[in-house]
Amino acid sequence: MKLNKKNIRNFSIIAHIDHGKSTLSDRLIQLAGIIPDRDMKEQILDSMDIERERGITIKSQTVTLPYRGEDGEDYVLNLIDTPGHVDFSYEVSRALASCEGALILVDASQGVEAQTLANLYIAMEHNLEIIPVINKIDLPSAEIERVKSQIEEDLGLDTDDILLVSAKTGIGVDKIFEAVVRKIPAPVTDQDVNFKALIFDSHYDPFRGIIVHFRIFEGTVRKGDRIQFMSNDAQYKVEEVGLFQIVRRPQEELVAGQVGYFIAGIKNISDVRIGDTVTMPDRRCDKPKSGFREPTPVVFSSMYPVAADDYQELTEALEKLKLNDAALIYEKDSSAALGFGYRCGFLGLLHLEVVQERLEREYDVSLILTSPSVQYEITYTDGTVKIIDNPVQYPDPSEILRVREPVINASIIVPDKYMGNVMQLCHEFRGVSKITSTSPATGWK
Repeated sequence: MKLNKKNIRNFSIIAHIDHGKSTLSDRLIQLAGIIPDRDMKEQILDSMDIERERGITIKSQTVTLPYRGEDGEDYVLNLIDTPGHVDFSYEVSRALASCEGALILVDASQGVEAQTLANLYIAMEHNLEIIPVINKIDLPSAEIERVKSQIEEDLGLDTDDILLVSAKTGIGVDKIFEAVVRKIPAPVTDQDVNFKALIFDSHYDPFRGIIVHFRIFEGTVRKGDRIQFMSNDAQYKVEEVGLFQIVRRPQEELVAGQVGYFIAGIKNISDVRIGDTVTMPDRRCDKPKSGFREPTPVVFSSMYPVAADDYQELTEALEKLKLNDAALIYEKDSSAALGFGYRCGFLGLLHLEVVQERLEREYDVSLILTSPSVQYEITYTDGTVKIIDNPVQYPDPSEILRVREPVINASIIVPDKYMGNVMQLCHEFRGVSKITSTSPATGWK
């Protein structure tokens, strides 16, 4: 049976860390019935041990959920779960670029927090339809009315649209399906003559090669079609297309609006780039899909193998890890004491720790890491300006006219009673207060 594009919905769940995204995903998957109850486990979309140990989502995961609407229609809901920690904001932006809507999840006891706002802004940049959801309403400490007021004041969302749920107990979760169908628009496809799809993730399979996660914007793809990457013109023949339903489910074809994967026997890792546009030589689209931003590393550290003989293994491990962590930046480096290695850029200290643990666990490479540092802008006495991120490159003080380090402009939202302590903390770290204002609902900003 041919899929009706009007019955496709693509959405993400965004929230602050530990507000219950993974638990809500578990309940939605359970209600959709795509896996037997005996195979169900907590954090079903968190496939890495490190995610389960730390209780955080690191990788964006995709799952296709079937749903029979109240109107009797059969719908296909593509859920892309997103990380909550600020270090993985690039993962969030890639997921949202493939969606038409998002559930913004707020803890009923903690209220609106930093990443709630940050992720909302990313969703607004992509013009997504936002559905506010208050989670953990079963907790004794839940303050639903206060949180509703925060959502209206801080996020500017209509309180009439708020859904009240408890992802842990399942209360109200079934209403999310119908809200997604009614409020999030179906994908808009300009035409079906050409083929255009966007790569938002990928991972390496030792038997099948690179498995590419993509969202189709125009056209249809089937087994046997010849695809082309627009960034480097590399061409491959599609061996398999399918959907993610915890495990890969091969399909005869995928059409515009759908989210899924394709396998094309790709062994050359450098051919696949996150954010690249996929087309076909005989149905080539006019221009690449825009909307993905390049990640900007802020923390830098050098990695060296403990044993010099493991340098090649480290090189291959970084190449494979780069496939599903597009925010990782690295280049060759060397040290007189430690030998050959790589200078790496990360989005933050947690990102650095996660990359280190994944390299050691998944690829069995023992590493030595240098102390993390940031970029500095050096103005020399002769007027030249140079940016450095490695202490080894720091020049003699007699050659330096001026040194500049990174700063940020931050908006801090905090209740009045904490204002003094927060301002003191900022000043201790050389922060300068520019503007303070008071909101009736939230206190000091």
